[in-house]
Amino acid sequence: MAPAVQAEDLAIPVGSQADRSAISLPSNGLSQASVRQRWGNPLDVQGPVGQPPISQWHYSDFVVYFERDLVMHAVVKRQKN
Repeated sequence: MAPAVQAEDLAIPVGSQADRSAISLPSNGLSQASVRQRWGNPLDVQGPVGQPPISQWHYSDFVVYFERDLVMHAVVKRQKN
């Protein structure tokens, strides 16, 4: 029997999203070593979880999502008002 998986939908209104062009983000396909070399050590690491293994590296302004060792997405954090 497969383990239960939980997911959460996160909706951010377009007006609240940060400007991706204002910050340098890792590109899809970069390795964890390349991200660490360019942006340094993350403030927090979550995971890996699931199959394929997905992990999150949290930096001050953005979060990088990895599938195994490769960037699959980078998201700018919402600015707190």
